[in-house]
Amino acid sequence: MTESLILPAAAGKAETYAALLPQVEAVIAGEDDLVANLANVAAMLKAAFGFHWVGFYRTLAPETLVLGPFQGPLACTRIPFSRGVCGAAARGRATVVMPDVEAFPGHIACSSLSRSEIVVPLVAAGETRLVLDVDAAEPDAFDAVDQANLEAVVALLKARHWPG
Repeated sequence: MTESLILPAAAGKAETYAALLPQVEAVIAGEDDLVANLANVAAMLKAAFGFHWVGFYRTLAPETLVLGPFQGPLACTRIPFSRGVCGAAARGRATVVMPDVEAFPGHIACSSLSRSEIVVPLVAAGETRLVLDVDAAEPDAFDAVDQANLEAVVALLKARHWPG
């Protein structure tokens, strides 16, 4: 694997994801360590799209997400399942897309620059194991293309680390 992503020049979002997904799969295929894979995936997403913040929270305590590998400014360290967009996605075991984070009851403002957010949970054996959290500095930054492709990224991680 080269040190940089291979992405089509002047590509749209869908084309960028289409080029990125096989590269994510190739990077995580050769590594057994979850944290290493999460770190590389966060870096790849940040490099490809320039998101304000992209990273993972892992369920390491009951009903609590704990900060994992990320790219961006400082982040909240622990998020209970009962709070914020990340908590809602973890609790509901479904992707949450927030066009305006200020409109979300109980939003946790880890960064005042985050304006919209998408959170994709990884659920294995009926339990939320982690969430992929992506924030943008613009409102309404995420759409169905982001949702489908970020869910595909999480599916690759699930297949690698929680097969079956």
